[in-house]
Amino acid sequence: MRVLVIADDEQRGQSIADGIVWRGFRCDLADTLAKADDDLKAILYDAIILKLPLPNRDGLAWLGRRRLQPDFPPILVLTECDKIGDRIASLDAGADDCLVNPADNGEIAARLRALLRRPGPRTPPLLTVGGLVFDVAARRLHHHDAEVSLTLKESELLELLMRRVGTVVRKSVITDALYGYDEEVTPNAVEALVSRLRHKLGASNGAANSAPALDTVRGMGYMLRDLPGDPDAHSTPDSPAS
Repeated sequence: MRVLVIADDEQRGQSIADGIVWRGFRCDLADTLAKADDDLKAILYDAIILKLPLPNRDGLAWLGRRRLQPDFPPILVLTECDKIGDRIASLDAGADDCLVNPADNGEIAARLRALLRRPGPRTPPLLTVGGLVFDVAARRLHHHDAEVSLTLKESELLELLMRRVGTVVRKSVITDALYGYDEEVTPNAVEALVSRLRHKLGASNGAANSAPALDTVRGMGYMLRDLPGDPDAHSTPDSPAS
């Protein structure tokens, strides 16, 4: 289960992450709401931990806006203030549960497990780009009814690119999204991963059923393009991307 921890206090956020990773969760950190928004566009999280307060009470406003979105993951709020009014405000804004911080990491993990047991419409979507259909829950890719075998990292990269089709995704964004804070990443790991995914998409490609192009945008990053019939819609040689 993958959890996003949003906390402007890096030390406390890291402490929360360490505590729940030890209890079997995979965890990413965001120290700003802008970073959290980027992560949520790229990754399908099972739950969110939101540590309040954030500057200018932006956390409650962000929570209220996000809760209006369909199929948004459950949110556990950690509030610094032991006042019933603050907890009520968090729940009214859209939190699924609320704890007074600092909280025991074991209880945080137990609350997350309880949230994830609740019934609700949290079925992950099918992502479709051109002839590609990716089942986020099953991590399975089909290209015009033919299944394409992917490793976990390849499927995570494809999901990230399909969610941002037509947009350049920087190498740094890919690294942050695909690798945990405790994972060692070699300098050319992303380039090698992109190359393998491009090869598999190309191998599944037929003359009548062209797959979207996975392009390297020199000096910027990578982009998945769905441009059928465009002579420029082809994969370019791997080159360094920032």
